[in-house]
Amino acid sequence: MAVTTRDYYEVLGVRRNASQEEIRKVYRRLARKHHPDLNPGDKAAEERFKGVQEAYDVLSDPKKRQMYDQVGFYSESGFPGGAQAGRGPGMGFEGFDFSDLFARAGPQQGRPTGFGGFRDVFEQFFGRGSQAAQAAPEKGSDLEYALSVDFWQAIRGAQVTLSINRHEACSACRGAGSAGGQTGVCSECRGAGTVTQTAGAMRFNLPCPRCRGAGKLRAGCPSCGGEGRLPHADTVELRIPPGVQNGSRLRVAGRGNAGTLGAPAGDLYITVRVEPHSFFQREGDNILIRVPVTVTEAALGAKIEVPTIDGRSLLKIPPGTQSGQKFRMHEKGVFNSRKNTRGDQIVEAVVQPPRARDERTREILRELAQLNPEDPRAGLWAEV
Repeated sequence: MAVTTRDYYEVLGVRRNASQEEIRKVYRRLARKHHPDLNPGDKAAEERFKGVQEAYDVLSDPKKRQMYDQVGFYSESGFPGGAQAGRGPGMGFEGFDFSDLFARAGPQQGRPTGFGGFRDVFEQFFGRGSQAAQAAPEKGSDLEYALSVDFWQAIRGAQVTLSINRHEACSACRGAGSAGGQTGVCSECRGAGTVTQTAGAMRFNLPCPRCRGAGKLRAGCPSCGGEGRLPHADTVELRIPPGVQNGSRLRVAGRGNAGTLGAPAGDLYITVRVEPHSFFQREGDNILIRVPVTVTEAALGAKIEVPTIDGRSLLKIPPGTQSGQKFRMHEKGVFNSRKNTRGDQIVEAVVQPPRARDERTREILRELAQLNPEDPRAGLWAEV
């Protein structure tokens, strides 16, 4: 492909930020439309087909497209204004106008206007000489697990054992990834760390892709294949603190996946799901319960026993208690180990009427109604 300054986006009729999928769809449509086999004898259609093919060849390749977006053209040598046929070595820039490239590159801090930008483009596409891209150890990834505990385990705390699957450091190489730390000369670059590539009439030294510029290759550990870690079924002892709430997230440091090449391991995160209780209802650190109260207890007042998470406890019901009235029992709720405080228990009284199973009970209730003739619904009519 010769050097061109055509607007490939305009040729395909796409936006400059079009995705690769959009470019591919437009290309297929235009290629079918202008294909010479479908337009026999039409020279204009043939030229348009060639232009579409040329534009797609550049824009469908991320590196070619990146160069085209930066410098405004692309050459078959892969270098702006690269060598063309009929020119000898060292003549690749002959007849090329650098002013447009410099203007596009713009000024660089501490460098003459244009030249710094040109050098950045050069290095971006052809590497930075002998700089080696060394393989770096990577910290292990974190692990996420969900744990279901019952109501009482969450209230009182518990010690549980988890079975997890994780990557752990290879015991044979101690996570190093190499057999005894042995290294050998890279056969690709013969220890130089760089390889020579040719673009047209130009030659470039690039970091060796096999050893990544190191010039040496490690003898990989036969147990882990050089990664420094292996899959492992592990058990973790986890302490559930008292008062843990539903959705709480617990962290176990260093029990995630082991890192590569001896890097530290990630962490293990446990999300706690607390199963509900059939009687006690929890809201934060408070406990809510509903307790039945007789008409006599509600009318005359009484001391009644109510259940708490610590056992039975006395609650004073004042005279005239209404159904739905709530009473607070201080520090009878859940202990919060993080705050070192304790919640309350909220008791809702549910007044239950007596069952008139015999005539004597019915007579007493009629006498009670005569002694208390007021209508509890009288105030409703004023609101209607």
